[in-house]
Amino acid sequence: MSAIFNFQSLLTVILLLICMCAYIQSLAPSPLDRNKTGVLGIFWKYARIGERESPYVAVCCIVMAFSILFIQ
Repeated sequence: MSAIFNFQSLLTVILLLICMCAYIQSLAPSPLDRNKTGVLGIFWKYARIGERESPYVAVCCIVMAFSILFIQ
């Protein structure tokens, strides 16, 4: 089943994208800062969400990991 049709998989993919973009932004900010608009601007927005909402994103990642490991 595709991640688009499975809600839990979709949330996992979105959380991983947020974490990945925030990590790339911390290592090399220039590639994401150049593309603030357009199709690639979504990665810049994910990086901003990861930086500004990091405690909430971290809690969501922990809850999702617990859910995947122990509930499924």
